[in-house]
Amino acid sequence: MKRLIIDCDPGNGIAGANVDDGLAIALALAAPSLSLELITTVAGNTPSEVGYSVAKDLMQRTGRPVPVVKGADMALYEPAGPWREVLDRRVNGNQLGHLWQGVRQPASFEPTQQEAADAIGQLICDNPGEITLVAIGPLTNIALALQRYPQMAQAVQEIAIMGGVFALDDFIKDTNFGIDPEAAHQVLTSGANITLVPMDVTSKTMMTHGDLDRIARLPGPLAEFVSETLRPWIDYSMQTRRLPGCWIHDALVVAWLINQDVARAADYYVDVELRPGMTRGKSWRYRPPLRLDVGIDQPEGGLIHVLQSVDNDLLLAMLEKYLAMTQPAIP
Repeated sequence: MKRLIIDCDPGNGIAGANVDDGLAIALALAAPSLSLELITTVAGNTPSEVGYSVAKDLMQRTGRPVPVVKGADMALYEPAGPWREVLDRRVNGNQLGHLWQGVRQPASFEPTQQEAADAIGQLICDNPGEITLVAIGPLTNIALALQRYPQMAQAVQEIAIMGGVFALDDFIKDTNFGIDPEAAHQVLTSGANITLVPMDVTSKTMMTHGDLDRIARLPGPLAEFVSETLRPWIDYSMQTRRLPGCWIHDALVVAWLINQDVARAADYYVDVELRPGMTRGKSWRYRPPLRLDVGIDQPEGGLIHVLQSVDNDLLLAMLEKYLAMTQPAIP
C-alpha cells in the first residue's frame, strides 16, 4: 500500500473555485492501494484557511480520521494581492455565482497550531523511503519543508506534482507555479524523485455531465460529495472555457500513482522563470542529448518524470470504479 500526503488548495463548495483537488482527495480515500495519512493546505485556488475548512469538512462528512493541517497563507516572495483579485472575484465578474445555488458549503473549522511544513517534513523524515507527497497546489509548503528538513529530498519516496505548462495555447504560466515561482524552483531543483503532471497533459482530461451522472448514481458520501461539488464547476467551465465539460487536473496525479497505464511520460530537466515580467513563473523543460559536450552547463537538480499523454477513458473508469467501492460514512 502506497502511503500518501496530499498538499492541496481545495475549493469544493466554494463559488467560483476549482474542485479537482477534492476529486483527487476522494480518489485517494477510495483506492484500496493508497493510504492517505495527512492532508495539508496552501494558499492558491482558495486561501489556505478556506482550503483547510473544505478538507476538514470532507473528513468529517465521510467519517475519515485523516489529519488536516493548514499551511502557508502566502508565497515565499510573490505578492498575493493580484492573484487573489483574479481567483476570488472571477465568479462574480462572470456573473455565474448562481451556479452554486443550493450547493452545500463546507463548515468552518479553527486550524491547529502545527504548521503544514513541519507536519510534512516530520512525517517524511520519520519514515524514509515510504511516503509519497502529492503536491496539487502552489509549492510553498513543500519548499518550506525542504528548507527546514533538508534530508527530506532524499527521504521522500516521490513527489508527484500538478503544475507547469510548456506549450499550451492561451497559457503563459499555470496558477500553481505562477503563485509561487521561487517555491516551484526550489522543489523542482531539489534532487528529489519527482513526477510532474503539467497542464499540457491535464488539459487532455475531461469530465462531462454524463460522466458525473454515473458517479451520482453510486452509493456513499464520497460519490455524493463529488457529484454535488463538481456539477456547478462543470457548468462554469462550459460557459467560461467553452469546453464540453471540465478538466480534472489533480485527479490524474492520484490516478497515475494507482495505475501508470493511465498516462505516458518522458524525462526532462524542468525549472521556472524567476525574472520579473510577464514570463515570471513560466515553466520550461529540457531534454539533454545522449552525450553532453564538454563545457555545457548541466541544469540544476535531476531529471524529472513528465507526463505527456493521458488515457481519459481509463481515468474516468478508475474514478467510477474506486468511488463505487467506498463504504458509508462512519457514524
